[in-house]
Amino acid sequence: MTQRAEGPGWLAGGGRMAQDIRAIDWSRTPLGPIDSWPQSLRTTVSLCLASNFPISIAWGPQHTQLYNDGYRLICGEKHPHSMGQDFRECWASAWPAVGPAFERALAGETSFLENQRMFLDRNGYLEETFFTFSFSPIRDESGGVGGLFHPVTETTAKMLSERRVRLLRDVAARAGKAHTVDEACVLAIKTLADNELDLPFVLLYLLEDGGTRARLAQSTGLSPGGPASPTDVDLSQETSQGWPLAQVVESGRVVHVKDVSERFGPVRCGPYEEPLKSALVLPLTISGIARPIGVLLAGVSTRLPLDDVYRVLYEMLAGAVSAALTNAHAYQEERKRAEELAELDRAKTAFFSNVSHEFRTPLTLMLGPLEDLLVSRGLGEAERQELAVVHRNAGRLLRLVNTLLDFSRLEADRVEASFEPTDLALLTRDLASSFRSSVERAGLTFTVECPPLGQPSYVDRDMWEKIVLNLLSNAFKFTLRGGITLRLRESGGHAVLEVTDTGTGIPAEELPQLFARFHRVKGAQGRTHEGTGIGLALVQELTKIHRGEVQVTSTVGQGTRFTVSVPLGKEHLPAERIQATRALASTCLGVNPFIAEAELWTSAPPCVEEAVPPVGETRGARAPIGRVLLADDNTDMREYVGRVLSATFEVEAVPDGQAALEAARARPPDLVLTDVMMPRLNGFGLLEALRKDERTRAIPVVMLSARAGEEASVEGLDAGADDYLVKPFNARELVARVRSNLELARMRRELAHQEAVTGQLREAVQVRDDFLSVASHELKTPLAAFGLSLELLERDLPPDARLRVRDRLLSAGRQVKRLHSLVETLLDVSQLSSGRLMLHLENVELSSTVVEIVSRLEAELERAGISIQLDTRESLPGQFDRVRLAQVVTNLLQNAARYGQGRPVEVRVERTGGVGCITVVDHGMGIAAEDRVRIFEKFERAVPARQFGGLGLGLWITRQIVEAHGGRIAVGDTPGGGATFTVELPLGG
Repeated sequence: MTQRAEGPGWLAGGGRMAQDIRAIDWSRTPLGPIDSWPQSLRTTVSLCLASNFPISIAWGPQHTQLYNDGYRLICGEKHPHSMGQDFRECWASAWPAVGPAFERALAGETSFLENQRMFLDRNGYLEETFFTFSFSPIRDESGGVGGLFHPVTETTAKMLSERRVRLLRDVAARAGKAHTVDEACVLAIKTLADNELDLPFVLLYLLEDGGTRARLAQSTGLSPGGPASPTDVDLSQETSQGWPLAQVVESGRVVHVKDVSERFGPVRCGPYEEPLKSALVLPLTISGIARPIGVLLAGVSTRLPLDDVYRVLYEMLAGAVSAALTNAHAYQEERKRAEELAELDRAKTAFFSNVSHEFRTPLTLMLGPLEDLLVSRGLGEAERQELAVVHRNAGRLLRLVNTLLDFSRLEADRVEASFEPTDLALLTRDLASSFRSSVERAGLTFTVECPPLGQPSYVDRDMWEKIVLNLLSNAFKFTLRGGITLRLRESGGHAVLEVTDTGTGIPAEELPQLFARFHRVKGAQGRTHEGTGIGLALVQELTKIHRGEVQVTSTVGQGTRFTVSVPLGKEHLPAERIQATRALASTCLGVNPFIAEAELWTSAPPCVEEAVPPVGETRGARAPIGRVLLADDNTDMREYVGRVLSATFEVEAVPDGQAALEAARARPPDLVLTDVMMPRLNGFGLLEALRKDERTRAIPVVMLSARAGEEASVEGLDAGADDYLVKPFNARELVARVRSNLELARMRRELAHQEAVTGQLREAVQVRDDFLSVASHELKTPLAAFGLSLELLERDLPPDARLRVRDRLLSAGRQVKRLHSLVETLLDVSQLSSGRLMLHLENVELSSTVVEIVSRLEAELERAGISIQLDTRESLPGQFDRVRLAQVVTNLLQNAARYGQGRPVEVRVERTGGVGCITVVDHGMGIAAEDRVRIFEKFERAVPARQFGGLGLGLWITRQIVEAHGGRIAVGDTPGGGATFTVELPLGG
């Protein structure tokens, strides 16, 4: 019979499983009724049920299974059938993993297994699981093994997590090293192929042809070209029988395909024999590109549940592959940019080399004839000065061209050095002596110490000349007071050249970049701001060719020391370059270009009062039309621009921006013409300072710069300049630009004056309107008293006297009403002109309101002999100001009476769409077409004739009121003669 639920006392408690045990008819099992169970079994079951740890017991020859609440979760859907079932039968799918341990325990040996992998059919399919468990023998009353004690812990989640984390780490580590997108695909799939337990197959598609096709880049688990693994997919032809690649690309979202067999037939891959049921399709994206660049297809294991944790693996896997593709794509793009830059650099080097050669020919042809002209006797002094400027700047240009040629040869590794034994002390002393006159003329001391060296020096004389001259030129440029010292000495088998100055110094943060080509120290104060930033870079490169080194030390405000050290002797030099013959033309020009440039830095500003007028203009007796302040640090440019402008303007020239600022504050000019690159204060700094000063804020500023291009011009104009002129410029263009900017400045001043006058007039009009408003209010009080007095007078007179003066009293009353109307009109004008008109909107029925207004005016119009025909067709509710609406209708009817020549007036009220229309039609003299626009203006009359009277304000006020309601008013002809006024007011709703 069935065991009762209450059962024996030792089953008291024990949770839900104790109840299940009590509910089973154990007499039908090999264990027999519970009352017959041996004490050893009872004790073990009691311990099992009392524990929270998952425990199972297999008892007796048939290995009957009992377990607690914790173990029930492991049984899954097998419960409750698994309770009382043969342990071997219940876990037959896992027997290959647990059977040996089970058998050893039956033989009396406890077995312990950790993280054992096995397949359980607990949920209707074979499921990959991991467990840590033991089998321990339980001794019965006979001392033999009566059963097995089986505590167990499921570690499936932990083991799968470790496996998947390892997979993601390997994908990121291996595929992340790829240098191309295809290589990233190969490495990613190769890594994924090692984890077929989680990923039975993986297909990686990349988009091509603008995203219209998908190419199978790599795969694992399925052979390319099969029904489920096509090598090429047209995304525009996607059907329900293939993978939803287009859907994933368009949406950018993951799609779970649950019907793999229905789409492709049985798909078998991976380690298991069951055909795959589902797969995930995931987008692959690259950072910075919105649309996916590919799709990852991954099968779902038939022996794992697709839970949230499993889904996260796929999403993280797509993220890892996307990251690898992003890195590879970025590397490809960076390498492509690097190759493009390298090619650009090679092209630039070739260009510099070619253009330098091309420049040298015309420059040589310019310099030769110029030198011949300068030594000829047929030139006047003025012409000779002009040619000297041209010759000096042509020489400077040739030096710049040769410097560029030197760099192009260095970059192309085509430098031809010829090292020869040289008296280095004598050569250095001779080069330095050329600078002495320029240095001393600038008020500086110049010390040269070049004692003979103890052993011969092998140097390239041209290169050494460039090293010395560039260092001396640099020292002179940035030394404004004190002196310059050049020393040559022998130290440790090296010739050491030191050039020391007491100049402005170099900030410590600039020193690491000082020898970088084209680098210029920001904010450096020197004799000029001109320069290419390649002199010191050339010194370093030429020193390296001598197997030497150059160093610099500097303190801001105290000075700078450059030290060039080159080994003595010739053992360190290439033997083939000792006294070698040069195949390339020399780029050495000697000291003259350096000295000529230094002379310019020490020249005084030109005396512009004696300047020569430009070609095509004469100074004449005319007074200059404006005063121009010119700032430029280049002496030749300053002199040239001064000569060009002085024929038309008064010119004051200064050598830098700081001097220009001081001059402008002391005596504001009409226009400032400034170079951009200058020492002390550059053009942009000058412009900013002028704009901040109230005294100079409005002065027009024209900027001159050698920086060509739209970007440079926009930068200047954005900074607040009035105009921007790029060098080289035409003299006539310069004069025209200065003249036009002076004229614009004059016009701006006049406009500002006119605006001030207009403001004053506007204030006067405002005062008038305010006066009208106050006066109107003040007039209404005595008018009201006057009207009241007339009424009292009429009431107090005897009847016979009242009859005698009745007409006079009525006339006086009408005049009072007329005055009151005029006062109201003036008040309306004041409110409308000052924007103080306020509407008091309320729910108003338009048709009945018009009927009421017409009724009030009907008697007055009949006295004038005018009849009114009123047509109201329907109810027209809306939001209106009742008083102002009455004013509109009254003005139109009075206007019709005044100009209607006594003929009937028609008034219609009707709906047109969502608009209420009030139409007033007269058959009078009408309004000419050319007058219809102006009649709604202030002080205009429909018929400009005195006999009709009026202020010409009624229609203007009417239009203002109608438009304040959001409506419109118009006038047209009346058939047969007359005027028709139409007012349209929105009804709302």
